[in-house]
Amino acid sequence: MSLNRVSSLETFTVLHADQRSRRSSDASTRDRKLSFNPLPQEWDPVFPTLDTVHAVGAFEVPKWKRMLQVTVTVFYCLFAAGVVFGYAAIKPVLKHEGAYKEICSAQTSVSENTCVEMHLNLMFTVAAVTTNVAALPIGAILDHYGPRVCGLLGSVFLAIGAALMAFENRVPFDGLLFGYTFLALGGPFTYISSFQLSNAFPKNSGLVLALLTGAFDASSALFLLYRILYEKSEGAFGHRKFFLAYLIVPVVIALCQVFILPAQSYKTVGELVEEMEEQPPSPEPYDQIDEHTALLQEEERQHRASVIEGVHDLLGSAKADKQAKREERKNEISGVWGVMHHAAAWEQIKSPWFILICAFTVIQMTRINYFVATIHPQYEAIFHSPAKATELNNFFDIALPLGGLLSIPFIGVFLDRNSTSRVLIALVSCATTIGIFGIIPKTWAAYANICLFVLYRPFYYTAVSDYSAKVFGFRTFGTVYGTIICLSGLFNFSQSGLDYLFHETFKGNPVPVNVMLLSAGLAIGIALAVFVTAKAKTMRRKVLESEAEGAFRETRWD
Repeated sequence: MSLNRVSSLETFTVLHADQRSRRSSDASTRDRKLSFNPLPQEWDPVFPTLDTVHAVGAFEVPKWKRMLQVTVTVFYCLFAAGVVFGYAAIKPVLKHEGAYKEICSAQTSVSENTCVEMHLNLMFTVAAVTTNVAALPIGAILDHYGPRVCGLLGSVFLAIGAALMAFENRVPFDGLLFGYTFLALGGPFTYISSFQLSNAFPKNSGLVLALLTGAFDASSALFLLYRILYEKSEGAFGHRKFFLAYLIVPVVIALCQVFILPAQSYKTVGELVEEMEEQPPSPEPYDQIDEHTALLQEEERQHRASVIEGVHDLLGSAKADKQAKREERKNEISGVWGVMHHAAAWEQIKSPWFILICAFTVIQMTRINYFVATIHPQYEAIFHSPAKATELNNFFDIALPLGGLLSIPFIGVFLDRNSTSRVLIALVSCATTIGIFGIIPKTWAAYANICLFVLYRPFYYTAVSDYSAKVFGFRTFGTVYGTIICLSGLFNFSQSGLDYLFHETFKGNPVPVNVMLLSAGLAIGIALAVFVTAKAKTMRRKVLESEAEGAFRETRWD
């Protein structure tokens, strides 16, 4: 999965001149809002016919209602945000119920079992690609029409997906493939549209984002719970009954969107501060004030006073300055913050900064999704034991959502307190270790591989979005990060070729494929880490030279 996770969904208030760091670019000192639209404004103009939804200040909505909004959103994200990534848990159920058996029984080029595996894995691959590519249109829809429209579209897609999965053998096309794809499409529509709720409680925006991210990670456990029910019922509670019951989820989401959740996004901290600091209009000359004008001025004064009071209640009087200083400190620690902020989107995309991180993301995302799709046959081949493979598969089904939940508090701290170079070195080291553990035919190595994998997965996705924000900036974040994820998602179609290599070319031996992915990831990862480290040292040296030159000039002037 690769839905964008950034440390914050909004940027910060203007820094005063004496608070600016010498390492901070001028772009950092402007109030900006992170648009959810991945297309630059000049590429995607807002036509007059579009009913652009305006943001609302959180202080205008009662606190109890905002708390209710966050609660119901976290609740339904548990059942909808990333359910398709529980594929490893539902795959045995679908195989047991004869998925693709009729199609594969007529195949002669490959064995029936291999055919079924490849069809089911293609179903997951298409869903994973859909989840990644969907971020592109979702951003535009969210910016133009607001979170309610996105949430309602998500509920419709989830309903279509569940219905197709339930009646997959009664439609004249591949119901499982299209049904799973619609489930994958509905997830990001509901999840991404919920990000703006972090601005409902600016003082606790990190907690709200952590809850939403945790709900996304935990949602993959839904299919695990279903598989347990399926096994307990000895197959009586088949996938048709389950997906018909699942139709309750999109209905609940639609009702929440209409009656509880906001139609508009909440204003960011930067927008609230800007509104509070906005200069009031010049008063009319005394001899031109009449009763009507005086009444309007009094209403304007009261409105402005209520806005200031509301913002202070949300943020606290010293919130903005503390927030700005904290961000400045994190930017300095990064070592590469702002390096491409002034470049146009196309210049950023042509740069080595983009090409290397994109190539690394392509390989790592393919590895991650390929492992999720093939964990059972891989370990069955490595240990020559279906029972051992099932045991490891069951452990993985539990560990995957737990890994996301447990790693959330530590990922942010690690990213904030370490340079981008160290973060990349940690990524490459973890990815290499996972690859090595994945080919060792020992039980301890298999469990260590799964434990490290479920912790690495959320760390990797968060680190890539963090890298994009620090290197390329928020002005083009949607374009650049969306392009990385879109290209990586499209490359996931290569999993079908990897499946063929695994089952046919290498006769069910997963080691050669894993070694190929490990080698490619290691080579590109080293190139990326070396490039960023070298650039960071160059930037640091230039900053020190500039500071020394400035100090020398000040000394001569004195």
